[in-house]
Amino acid sequence: MSFRQMYEEKYMRFPCGKAKALSFSYDDGVAADKKLVKIFDRHGLKATFNLNNLLFDCENWHGRMDERETFETFNGGSHEIAVHGARHIFLDKVPLAEAVNEVLQNRLYLENKFKKIVRGMAYAYNGYNDAIISMLKGLGIDYSRTTESSHTFAIPGDWLKLKPTCHHADAELGNLSDKFFGGSPEKDFKHREPWFFLIWGHSYEFDDHNNWHVIEEFARRAAKAEDVWFATCGEVYRYCAAYNSLVFSLDGERVYNPSCIPVWLEIRGTVYEIPAGGERVFEKN
Repeated sequence: MSFRQMYEEKYMRFPCGKAKALSFSYDDGVAADKKLVKIFDRHGLKATFNLNNLLFDCENWHGRMDERETFETFNGGSHEIAVHGARHIFLDKVPLAEAVNEVLQNRLYLENKFKKIVRGMAYAYNGYNDAIISMLKGLGIDYSRTTESSHTFAIPGDWLKLKPTCHHADAELGNLSDKFFGGSPEKDFKHREPWFFLIWGHSYEFDDHNNWHVIEEFARRAAKAEDVWFATCGEVYRYCAAYNSLVFSLDGERVYNPSCIPVWLEIRGTVYEIPAGGERVFEKN
């Protein structure tokens, strides 16, 4: 028998066997989002936009859109809408009952207005603690993005403490981009876990700093990356959940996918698609 060592380990791969995923998360529902959406759409990228529902028409607060503009900007597109609190308050600085109402009002409005299930979120002001996280679990929130940059491409261990890779104005954006687009976990023998690059920010910052070229240049570069899955935060979460639901035989050579979406994984250097509701037996080299 040949010595195979880590080739027995199984690694999640994204749709079509890709080892890298890219997403964006932008807050507040401001007028500059309209320009940002056009940039993403032009380059085939996807983003999550975190919206408040009781702050429409606050033009003096970074140019927030009114209700009609907000609906027209995000309805029917490829992007995700997510909770950001009804009033954009610190959830960890109010009574828990008020925090519950803040999230519930926001989620109910978004679901009723956009006619879709909303289970994603971003913390306004990065305000959260253990009590808030426990509350979100009870309110059906799957993930919530923080503002704490990880400077890594690691899949989050706790999706209710989702750390983005970096802000779009982070000094490390260039280096991280070079690593992400120029490298791949598949090139590493020992650490072949998939990469998830998540960029966050506020689109009004591009106007404030006159630096729209930052996101435009990044988007052009990303569009050329055929080995990257472009997805919303919610899509990445749901895919990871489907992968984690896989059921393996005791010897690890047979797998069943109980989810409703196909899942890909790599074992012994070969990538396999596990169909929704189907089984797969791995080939031995």
